[in-house]
Amino acid sequence: MIYPSFSKVNIGLKVLNQRDDGYHDIYTVFQELNFGDSLQVEKTDNGCTLSSNMDWIPTDETNICYKAYVALKNARPELGGVSIHIDKKVPAGSGLGGGSANGAAVLKGINELYDLNLSNDELEKIGASVGADVPFFIKGGTQLGEGIGDRLTPLLSHIKGTYLLVVPDISINTTWAYSELKNKLNQEIFLPKFVGYIGEDNASLEIFENDFERIVIPAYPEIGAIKQKMLELGARFASLSGSGSTVYGIFDEDASAKEAELFFRPSHQTILANPT
Repeated sequence: MIYPSFSKVNIGLKVLNQRDDGYHDIYTVFQELNFGDSLQVEKTDNGCTLSSNMDWIPTDETNICYKAYVALKNARPELGGVSIHIDKKVPAGSGLGGGSANGAAVLKGINELYDLNLSNDELEKIGASVGADVPFFIKGGTQLGEGIGDRLTPLLSHIKGTYLLVVPDISINTTWAYSELKNKLNQEIFLPKFVGYIGEDNASLEIFENDFERIVIPAYPEIGAIKQKMLELGARFASLSGSGSTVYGIFDEDASAKEAELFFRPSHQTILANPT
């Protein structure tokens, strides 16, 4: 069976206190986009075997798909084996959640393939043990994320528009980004009510700040230049996704997004997508 594995952007991302387990609490809106990978999942007698169209994808127990299978096997010891082929399109290290989406697709796929009848809530709990963003991709859509991103509140509306993703040839280490940001966190953090602005056609999006921009843009000025150019080309809003390196712009007109893509395409990987 073939399962889609979409991507996401963070619309606003506030990084809060560091927890005892080493993670940070966050406050963000996750928006799923209709661009991503696809996974082919087949039954086998036992175990989990992995393959991919990309040679940089690990095919051993370090792959998040393998970890998702093990987590399900722990929950349902009677589970048989699977063979998983990952048709990868989401760039690595881009802040688009490609790996987490793959893990969620495996959980949903095996659940259906083996008729396990696990609810979405049960899959989210299992997914939380696999990766922080995995629970979001179980339901996808638009959700408010709190905690480490595993406390989720589905939102009825999304921020409409055509999303242009520009992926520079820069790999940003998430651990580095968090360690650098730690020194700049405010003791008293004002949390804007993101939820109240979702779905308002004329709402100002300036409240949707990504705290990582304070770290990433000074270290990688090219990312700041992409964001600024995106706004000059007509984006209603532009931001870093997660800790990067993808910069996305939201355009009211599809034609404007396509014109902007033509500007960036010669020097960067570009993707046009819509919210799911």
